[in-house]
Amino acid sequence: MLQKINKFILDALFPIACFFCGKRDTWLCDECLRKLPLLAFQLCPYCEKEIVSNGHFCEKCKKTALEKNIPPPLDALICAIKYSGISKFVHLFKYNFVSDLGAPLGKIIVKNFLKSNLPLPDFIIPVPIHKRKLKWRGFNQAEILAQTVSQNLTPGILLPVHSDILVRRSNTRAQMKIKNYQKRLANIRGAFAVSPEKEDLIRDKKILLIDDIATTGATLFECAKILKSAGAKKVCGAVIARQEFK
Repeated sequence: MLQKINKFILDALFPIACFFCGKRDTWLCDECLRKLPLLAFQLCPYCEKEIVSNGHFCEKCKKTALEKNIPPPLDALICAIKYSGISKFVHLFKYNFVSDLGAPLGKIIVKNFLKSNLPLPDFIIPVPIHKRKLKWRGFNQAEILAQTVSQNLTPGILLPVHSDILVRRSNTRAQMKIKNYQKRLANIRGAFAVSPEKEDLIRDKKILLIDDIATTGATLFECAKILKSAGAKKVCGAVIARQEFK
C-alpha cells in the first residue's frame, strides 16, 4: 500500500512524459534518445585537457604517473554526454528518487561505450553507496545503470553485474560538497574494499566500473585502485557525464 501511495505522489509531481517531446509514459522516447548529441571525443580522465583515444590517459599524464611509480588506476574512462544536456535527468534520478530514469540514462552510456574500441568486460561493477545512504534513497543509482548496461551492451548475452564485490566501508561526506581536489582525494581514501570472499572472482579479469557522474574522478580512481590491488587485469569506467569541477 505504501509503495502505491509513493507511486501516486511521484506520478502527480513528476508525470511520466518525455522531457524533450512530451510523449507520455516514457522519460525519454526512443526517437529523442537517438537525437541526443553524444560526446564526439573523450578527454584524458586525469587532466581533462588532451583528446585521447577511447578514454585512455594522455601520454603526459601516463608519463607523470610512471615517474612517480603510481600506475594510472583506471585504464580508461568513457563519458557519454555533456552534463549540461542531461543535468535535469540526473538530478531527478539521483535526488528525487525517480529510479525509472535509470533505463534511458543507462542506454546513453551504452551508446557511447559502443563507439569506443575498448574490449568488452568480463563483468560489471557499480560504484557502491554506503548502507545508510542506500536505506535513505532506496536504491543505488549506479547499480540501476549497471543493470541497464548489462542488458544492452551485448544483446542476447547478459554481462554479469556484481554488486557485492566492492563494498563501501565508510559513509563519507558527499564529494560534490567538497571544492578542494586534495580534500576530495582524502575524503574518499580508504572508503572502499573488496569483499575477501570475492577476491578470486577479480583476479586477471577485465572490469567495467559504472557510476552516474564523475567530477574529479576521485571516486572512480579509488575504486579502480582497490580492484587493481586485488588482482584485476583491467579496470575501465563509464559514466553518464562529467561535471565541471569548480
